[in-house]
Amino acid sequence: MRTPVETIIAEVTGSGPVRSQPLSGGCIGDVRRVTLEDGRTIVAKSGDEGSGLDLEGFMLRYLGDRGLAVPDVLHADDGLLLMSFLETSGGITESAEIEAAGMLAALHDVTADSFGFERATVIGGLHQPNPQTASWIDFFRDHRLLYMGRQALDAGRLPKDLMGGLEKLASRLSEWLVEPAKPSLIHGDMWTGNVLSHQGRISGFVDPAIYYADAEIELAFSTLFGTFSDAFFGRYGELRAIKPGFFEERLALYNLYPLLVHVHLFGGSYVGSVASTLKKFGC
Repeated sequence: MRTPVETIIAEVTGSGPVRSQPLSGGCIGDVRRVTLEDGRTIVAKSGDEGSGLDLEGFMLRYLGDRGLAVPDVLHADDGLLLMSFLETSGGITESAEIEAAGMLAALHDVTADSFGFERATVIGGLHQPNPQTASWIDFFRDHRLLYMGRQALDAGRLPKDLMGGLEKLASRLSEWLVEPAKPSLIHGDMWTGNVLSHQGRISGFVDPAIYYADAEIELAFSTLFGTFSDAFFGRYGELRAIKPGFFEERLALYNLYPLLVHVHLFGGSYVGSVASTLKKFGC
């Protein structure tokens, strides 16, 4: 029998919960803002056994240990994640974008000897394989585009003809991509809902899907749902060079991965977006 959430909260924080409010965020479990007897506020994210919230806690701690602003992890097990509460208000302003650029540029300066990660992670609740690989092009082809494409195909959401186009594009990646000098640590799920800001400052980043990659895939993802704009890219470019051709070609190419994630999860209009991208690259 699982220990009740209220009991774990009291044991971890030394104060019992008195009130909770639902929060938006994440594809896994129920997320709530919890007020404690002593007046403190925390976030409790709970799910069924097998939810893998211990992995989310690990990823947050990994990013925090390497300097990124994230919630403090108070407790993490398979079905419950307790975190510090981060204030939010006012949306992602220009000043917040500029601050985020500095934070992500510093994160992308954290490097490793290979692409991938020491363990598999998740994105949108989906398995994300990270076998450590010497070549970025090989990693992106096999463990991002083709892997997620096949998952979406098997789920009945990606048409077979588009899978054929994806395989054709995957075989030609070296026409557009070059190997980066070093793998960069990325947050991995850089959309608006995972960037928390308060009064023009970044509060922190949540719901990561970490691995070591070409940092450009993170930059691309940040444009997919309008998270960041010119203010972000202007500042980021001052700190880390953005190579020619990114906005013209590689941005759309890299966004195929999150689009395939969304095809797998939701189907619908995301299928058309994948088709449009494949057409752009002649596939």
